Amino acid sequence: MNRTDSIAKLNKFTQWDVVIIGGGASGLGIAVDASRRGYKTLLLEKYDFGKGTSSRSTKLIHGGVRYLQNGDITLVIESLKERGILKRNAPHLVKDLSFVIPTYDWWASPFYGIGMKIYDMMAGKLGLGKSIIISKEETEKLIPSVNKKGLRGGVIYHDGQFDDSRMAITLALSANSKKTALINYCNVDGLIKKDNEITGLNFTDSINSKKYQINSKIVINATGVFAEEIIRMDQPKIEKMIQPSQGVHIVLERKFLKSKHAILIPQTSDGRVLFAVPWKDYVVVGTTDTHVKNASEEPAPLKEEIDFILKNASKYMTIKPKREDITSVFAGLRPLAATSNKQSTKEVSRSHKIDISPSGLISVLGGKWTTYRKIAEDALNTAISIKKLKKKKCRTERKKLYGFKKNVDWSDPMHVYGSLKKKVKSLGSTSDNKSLSKKFYISNNIIEWSIIHEMALSVEDVLARRTRCIFLDSKESKRIAPLVAKKMADVLGEDQEWIDAELKKFNKRSIAGGPCLPWPHEIESISGNH
Repeated sequence: MNRTDSIAKLNKFTQWDVVIIGGGASGLGIAVDASRRGYKTLLLEKYDFGKGTSSRSTKLIHGGVRYLQNGDITLVIESLKERGILKRNAPHLVKDLSFVIPTYDWWASPFYGIGMKIYDMMAGKLGLGKSIIISKEETEKLIPSVNKKGLRGGVIYHDGQFDDSRMAITLALSANSKKTALINYCNVDGLIKKDNEITGLNFTDSINSKKYQINSKIVINATGVFAEEIIRMDQPKIEKMIQPSQGVHIVLERKFLKSKHAILIPQTSDGRVLFAVPWKDYVVVGTTDTHVKNASEEPAPLKEEIDFILKNASKYMTIKPKREDITSVFAGLRPLAATSNKQSTKEVSRSHKIDISPSGLISVLGGKWTTYRKIAEDALNTAISIKKLKKKKCRTERKKLYGFKKNVDWSDPMHVYGSLKKKVKSLGSTSDNKSLSKKFYISNNIIEWSIIHEMALSVEDVLARRTRCIFLDSKESKRIAPLVAKKMADVLGEDQEWIDAELKKFNKRSIAGGPCLPWPHEIESISGNH
């Protein structure tokens, strides 16, 4: 996957079948589906692939226990099916993860046990493992760091775990073909219409400021929480359709969860569930569900959200995490359907909706990582139904994703490359395989691969999304950033001026989420303002 090659295709094809705006889970999923159906496909991403919400999840491919709790049975069944499909098609990226629900009331184990049995039945043949009720002793053995005061037992159930940003890059690589072009750092300036029908769009390449006019049979808007911005290019007076909901996660060292199993906290102080998930030698704890008025490219974690996570997680942990224990924090925005009543965000369905405007703009509203493949299928089938595309069958249900490899070693940080691991390691000399950090694995050959084959253009691209360094330990990421910049400059043929500019950009951090993560000592200064 090469940016220069993708841009060259803009001159090769005078008309595209499908143009997709947005390079997150939904947009990339649509690109994979469209490519495999044989459509000439162009995807444009304003920043980097997966920069927004798609890299800021709980790292779970799941049916949705909380959706079952809310009675959204249809979504649970759909999600469980897609969970099984994704694990089958990308076994190097998706694995089984067992969850323990510690119980402290006499009724809790049978109550949650029955609920999880229903969850298993819904999964059918695509289930990952059977749920069982376990004793107090078994719970303590599986989760040694669990709070033992008042503990009565627990329930084990199974869901899937993945690396969201690596999945996004894998989808981009899977979509790449002779008739497909994916380009990051492109800003859509406006839609083109003829006789009140959308026939294409205008965009600017942010790297060189060059402007392009693109003709297409169909334009699909897959921009998540920013979908309304694109819709208003088509229908300026449209009513509010999306309600952003913020989800915050904190990251801790593994000493706070001395187990290969995750913890599900079924009942928090406001009725939401909370996860503590082992991930890449760290622990991800979240999430929140907070109403925010406006979507932001760098959503800021609120002080009260961090306090909420720490307070509720502490009830279930022997070692109580404090603010200074946080190694990283990130925030993402869910694109929920707007409601006119006082319904809380946790009650709004996570199912997706495909909207068609009178001029033919197709917009994906809502959705979640687990169902990205089904979202893509529905979006393209919709385009076919309105006679914008020639009818072709979806071919993604049993198609392997890029780098497919069974039985990977999950303790190996390079397992995300699947069958390509040897090629990555072969770049450069043997010394290039040595990690630049003692806290997580990042090597010079990984940096080089990210640039040459995965379209990484900045230090942030490498540290946030080609690797997950900044999501694991923000302080350590800041320390190694100069080393990353130097290697990037060598590969790209850039000079010291470029290095200085990149580091200045990287270190110019607001107190915000995502790649603009606060260093641990800065978390104290996060305000509680919405």
